[in-house]
Amino acid sequence: MSFAALGLAPDLVRAVAEHGYTTPTPIQTQAIPLVLAGKDVLAGAQTGTGKTAGFTLPMLQRLHGGPRRKLRALVLTPTRELAAQVEESVRTYGKHLPLRSAVVFGGVGINPQIEKLRQGADILVATPGRLLDLAGQKAVDLSSIEILVLDEADRMLDMGFIHDLRRILALLPKRRQNLLFSATYSDDIKKLAEQFLHNPEYVEVARRNTAAETVQQQVYAVDQKRKRELLSYLIGSNDWRQVLVFTRTKHGANRLAEQLGKDGLTSAAIHGNKSQGARTRALADFKSGAVRVLVATDIAARGIDIDQLPHVVNFELPNVPEDYVHRIGRTGRAGAEGHAISLVCADERDYLKSIERLIRRTLSQTQLPGFEPGTASNAPAEDEERRRAPRPRSGNAPRRHDGTRDGAGAGRRPDGNRGRSGQPRAANGNARGPAKSGEVNGNRAPQAPRGRARRNP
Repeated sequence: MSFAALGLAPDLVRAVAEHGYTTPTPIQTQAIPLVLAGKDVLAGAQTGTGKTAGFTLPMLQRLHGGPRRKLRALVLTPTRELAAQVEESVRTYGKHLPLRSAVVFGGVGINPQIEKLRQGADILVATPGRLLDLAGQKAVDLSSIEILVLDEADRMLDMGFIHDLRRILALLPKRRQNLLFSATYSDDIKKLAEQFLHNPEYVEVARRNTAAETVQQQVYAVDQKRKRELLSYLIGSNDWRQVLVFTRTKHGANRLAEQLGKDGLTSAAIHGNKSQGARTRALADFKSGAVRVLVATDIAARGIDIDQLPHVVNFELPNVPEDYVHRIGRTGRAGAEGHAISLVCADERDYLKSIERLIRRTLSQTQLPGFEPGTASNAPAEDEERRRAPRPRSGNAPRRHDGTRDGAGAGRRPDGNRGRSGQPRAANGNARGPAKSGEVNGNRAPQAPRGRARRNP
């Protein structure tokens, strides 16, 4: 199967070939003809399987030849990085078409974005909060939207964007094509689809909540206080040149990047408290090879799309099992081989069990000689923050609303925009007051039973 055989125009096929792709992925093979036919689509596929091109290519073709410089397509994403990544894909695949795109998100000045919209655009990629800000200032006209795309819809639900989505839907024409793309294909996503998709076609190219089969997954058992030492050893001894490392907290990301730098590994941290400029520079340096290790939190890493990224490391396991699938999906993309390593200490065993239940497989565990649990080391112990921990959640439990605090700093939503009261939103969309003592990222941390160690945050 070729891209031309899917019914795409020669200008689009040429742009795809110039970008290095010749054969469509399964999600593209199934979704592109449906989108070209004007169908509403609910598509579920693992991260890294080509979902972005699956809606970008047919969207560009459907818009080509129509009115110019009038907003006709809207793509909503949960985070700034993902919005920028999608808009970059629109420009890449539409390079031979006379269509113009724009991207808007919070965390940066709104006036340049208003000016960009005044110049006219055919396709707008946006985060929900900033889009509503622009609509409130009457700086964007959504009355001519013909195609609506919700990208990473599962993450938007996790972040509490459902009320913002409903407000945006009320601003759009009732007659339009709707596309919902998601890495996980949960029952909540199906409920969302029922609310705004019209007789949708369902596309699912892999069992729900599974990691790409091209990713080799490995677990190293190690004491918490020796994780950084082991990570430095693995990177140095194996000469890994490009490594994406995940931590749970922004402070932990900063500290780990600093420690790795002292070990002689060029490193940078990317998270919600960083300015958009700093995040963009860190990502650009990582892509170019100027930075060898990028340490990221879950929210900031959404939208990181690097061809042939070889290594992902879970320095700390996520307390939400689904986030593990998203994390390791940064490698092994578009059929390439990838390597995902998790450094697991005794306090994270329950997290690991929850992940294994979700992905329905037992992960291979090993111990590196010299770094076995219980091995003495002169390395300084990690600070106490990691012990103030909620317990791991099962895949069926209500999701924690961690993302809102991480996306853009205190009082901001994940896309960098404040709620009406200036307070972070809870999962139900209501404003919350300042975090109280004992809360983690604005959420009450469950207290550990007496006589047992607390879990990691």
